[in-house]
Amino acid sequence: MKPPRDSQRVEQSAVRGEGMSSAEGETLWAQVWGRENLTAALKRVEQNGGAPGIDGMTVRELRPYLKAHWIEHRAQLDAGSYRPSPVRRVEIPKPDGGKRLLGIPTVLDRFIQQALLQALTPLFEPRFSAHSYGFRPKRSAHQAVKAAQAHVQAGYGWVVDMDLDKFFDRVNHDMLMARVARVVKDKRALKLLRRYLESGVMVNGVVVASEEGTPQGGPLSPLLANIMLDDLDRELERRGHRFVRYADDCNIYVKTPRAGERVLASVRRFVEQKLKLKLNETKSKVDRVAKRKILGFRLFRQRGEVLVGMAPKVLGRCRERLREITRRTRGDTLTDILQEVNMHLRGWTGYFRLAATPSPFEELDEWLRRRLRQLVWKRWKKPHTRHRNLLALGVPPRAAYEASTSGKGCWRLAASPPVNQALSNAYWRTQGLMSAKEQYNRLRAT
Repeated sequence: MKPPRDSQRVEQSAVRGEGMSSAEGETLWAQVWGRENLTAALKRVEQNGGAPGIDGMTVRELRPYLKAHWIEHRAQLDAGSYRPSPVRRVEIPKPDGGKRLLGIPTVLDRFIQQALLQALTPLFEPRFSAHSYGFRPKRSAHQAVKAAQAHVQAGYGWVVDMDLDKFFDRVNHDMLMARVARVVKDKRALKLLRRYLESGVMVNGVVVASEEGTPQGGPLSPLLANIMLDDLDRELERRGHRFVRYADDCNIYVKTPRAGERVLASVRRFVEQKLKLKLNETKSKVDRVAKRKILGFRLFRQRGEVLVGMAPKVLGRCRERLREITRRTRGDTLTDILQEVNMHLRGWTGYFRLAATPSPFEELDEWLRRRLRQLVWKRWKKPHTRHRNLLALGVPPRAAYEASTSGKGCWRLAASPPVNQALSNAYWRTQGLMSAKEQYNRLRAT
């Protein structure tokens, strides 16, 4: 039987934490459903956006839905009868050619998971290792890379590069819940967490049960991963190893290849026997630091100093994305395309500003401007249009005529002197195109 609706401002029920007595006020359960926590959870889900789950509800529809239905969902949660929806399976291509399986929860479940996450994080954060950097407050990939850089600078020039095989698909539910229960004593919270682990996956319209794993894609997944792998961190600390872990990627730094092979063998036994997980034998290697990557970067020694650079293929993947944004078949205006280009460049440059050399950013700028000149040249289409536009942009008549009547392809002409003169660097600045190199220099200077 559904509880009666509150006639006074039902629309705020999702952020008021109805149904909490003063006795409950100090419990974890009450903290999860408290007004401030729910308000913050709702805002975070809206900010994160994302695709709908299996019910098709969008993030924009969540707030109106909660206004109408939150009280009944809260009653189900209190009674222990709430059942999370199965996640929607999505396959995302990996840079190495494989596929990453993501599970997209419904927006309602993302909201509930986010509320749980915000209440659980303060309980676990103080217990986590200082060597764990992934998906934690006030910690970042850059900090992980700098920690690795310090280890290498101290003389640990070999790395045990560990990759857990399908970690998010293999986590044992009982082992994970046992680790959560070391800290969380509220039985209702534990029951709800277990139901999220076992909510299942919708594949081609059929719900497949989840007997192990924690699907990537939900707000809780990163925290649960850190809880599961905290035992690995503690074991590595107990052994006195220098290491950096970011989610399911772990690098252990040693001084010799022999030490690395010994560490890899012993850690493999710990992971398989104690955590019931497996290493990806293809990707887990002992190698010189300069030959391995860490979170998109590489570490290399120059004149006695360990520097940070971009990992191989990083620039190529950026070009692939920009090539998609600037494809010649797009019907969007140049202004819209440049806005999308700038958005991608801003995020990409912000992340890779840690690289010590500016040359990749300069190279990217040059390639991108040529790519955009090709796009504009293609859009001008007819020779007389090209001739007229070249003249208007200050190209001498003879050069404008020769370029506009040339039979060369758009990519070749994009590098020709007349088109370069017309669509110069100054032209692109007036159009609002940002420079990756200039952005890099500004970020490095701050």
